[in-house]
Amino acid sequence: MVRKIIGYSLLLLLSLPATVLAQADDAQKKYTAFDMRNNGKIYVVVTVVLIILIGLLLYVIRVDRKISKLENHN
Repeated sequence: MVRKIIGYSLLLLLSLPATVLAQADDAQKKYTAFDMRNNGKIYVVVTVVLIILIGLLLYVIRVDRKISKLENHN
């Protein structure tokens, strides 16, 4: 039951950016990756994404070690 709720919540959160982008006005300037690269902001975005991915990877490795330790303990 909890897994279904988590799964549906994750699906909803992943679909939110698509609905927000679908509602953008044409009059609104499209801020693309080219603009971000020209302004130098793309490097900030890439750095933040890499930090988040590295943090998630380290967390998964840590949890895997804990689970392996618990499995070997029994």
